[in-house]
Amino acid sequence: MRCIIARFPFDLTKSGVLTSMKGVKPEPITGESVLIGRRHYPVKQVGEVITRQDRRDFTGGEVSRAMARLGFTCRSGDEAVPVPHASHASHVPTPLETASALLGSPSALGR
Repeated sequence: MRCIIARFPFDLTKSGVLTSMKGVKPEPITGESVLIGRRHYPVKQVGEVITRQDRRDFTGGEVSRAMARLGFTCRSGDEAVPVPHASHASHVPTPLETASALLGSPSALGR
């Protein structure tokens, strides 16, 4: 499929996108995302990988439209990305939980 991203034409295929994203670790999602394989990627990360352009040169909307036309599932920044069930992934502590663990319990501070 031919599409224009950042004023440049690209001939993209679903299999080509899958191949390009294979082995790429998803960055944290803060806005729009696209489901490729079993992983959710930020659209800007996908755009950067498949076009080899700086992500400041294109919009997330350009990449989202192209990915949707190829049949990938895209999500807006307002939609929540499903979190893996606890049995499938280990718990990653939040910064607050990490700080609390490092400082110890409140009773230990009063001694």
